[in-house]
Amino acid sequence: MEQNTPTRVHCFFEQSGTFKNEFIKLGIPAEDYDIQNHFGQTDHVIDLFAQIEAAYDGKASVFDTIKPSDLIMAFFPCIYFCGFSQLAQTYSCVNYKDLTVHEKTQAILKRQEDRTYFLGLLTKLFCIVYERDLRMVVENPANSNFLLFQQNFVEPCTFIDKDRTTRGDVFKKPTAYWFVNIKPHTHTHTHTHTHQKAKSTKSQTPQARSARDYAARRAV
Repeated sequence: MEQNTPTRVHCFFEQSGTFKNEFIKLGIPAEDYDIQNHFGQTDHVIDLFAQIEAAYDGKASVFDTIKPSDLIMAFFPCIYFCGFSQLAQTYSCVNYKDLTVHEKTQAILKRQEDRTYFLGLLTKLFCIVYERDLRMVVENPANSNFLLFQQNFVEPCTFIDKDRTTRGDVFKKPTAYWFVNIKPHTHTHTHTHTHQKAKSTKSQTPQARSARDYAARRAV
C-alpha cells in the first residue's frame, strides 16, 4: 500500500456517494457525511457546520473519530464563493429587480454576512485539521471571479484541474484542490469516455443541492 493511501476516507458535504463509492472500489473504506440524504448514500446525516464549530471550540465532535492515517475529502459548499454570489453584491442583480433600494441593500448585507460566515467556517476547518495533524483535501470550483481566488485565503490551492473528464469525471469544470498534510502524486491517471459526453454543471448536482441545504440551515 502506498504511503499516502488512507486507512479510511471521510467524504464531508457529500450525499451522492460519488467519491465514496470510487474509494470503496479501490478497497479503501469510505463514508459520506452531510446534512441531508437525498440520494440514500449518506452514512452520517449530520450538521457539519455545527461539528466544525464544536471542534474549533474544543468540544466533542465528529473529528474525534478521525485518525491521522485517515483522509477527509471535503466538498465545502461554495454557494457564497461563486461568481453569482459576487454579482449578488450589486443593486443591478436580476434577483433584486422588483425590490426597493432599501430592500436590495438589506439583501446584499445579508449575503455579505452569510459569505463571511461560510468563509469563517472553512477557515476553522483548516485550523482544526492542522491542530489535530489530520489529512484533508478540499475541493471547490476554480475561476477568476471565485472568492477564494480574489482575496488572500489562509492557503493557496495546491493545484487546479482544468479538465476533470481526463480523470474519469463526466463534468469538465475547472476545479481547485487544497491538500493539507498530504501531497498529491506527481503522476497522473487518465480515463477516456466512449459512452458519455462531457457535461456542464447544473444546479441540481449533488454538491449544489448540498450547498443549498446548508444555506437554508444558515437562514433558520
